[in-house]
Amino acid sequence: MIGVLIHKFSELKVYQKALLFTKLVRKTTKSFPKDEMFVLSSQFKRAADSIVLNIAEGAGNNSKKEFSRFLDYSIRSGFECIGCSDIAHENEFFNASTHKEIVGAVNEIIAMLDGLQKSLRRL
Repeated sequence: MIGVLIHKFSELKVYQKALLFTKLVRKTTKSFPKDEMFVLSSQFKRAADSIVLNIAEGAGNNSKKEFSRFLDYSIRSGFECIGCSDIAHENEFFNASTHKEIVGAVNEIIAMLDGLQKSLRRL
């Protein structure tokens, strides 16, 4: 099973959702104040990208334990995105509806990553 994941990680639903999430973050951060371009905006995009990149990097390992470790990094990056969203909302860079959309999307991704980790433990 792990060999299949290695070569087909881009077919994982969680990978696809995380990739779409990066688009949402980029679209949302475009409206941030210019003085946030290299601060919160940059951090938010890096954290969102990190979810995707850690899935891909972890799938390149031949070990379930290593793949699971990289999924954990993806989960942590998801929580970082929630923190970025909270900061942006608190500073009124976007409204409550956008905050809810972002947090909902990232919570779904985190839950999917957690489920994938649990399935790896059962293999």
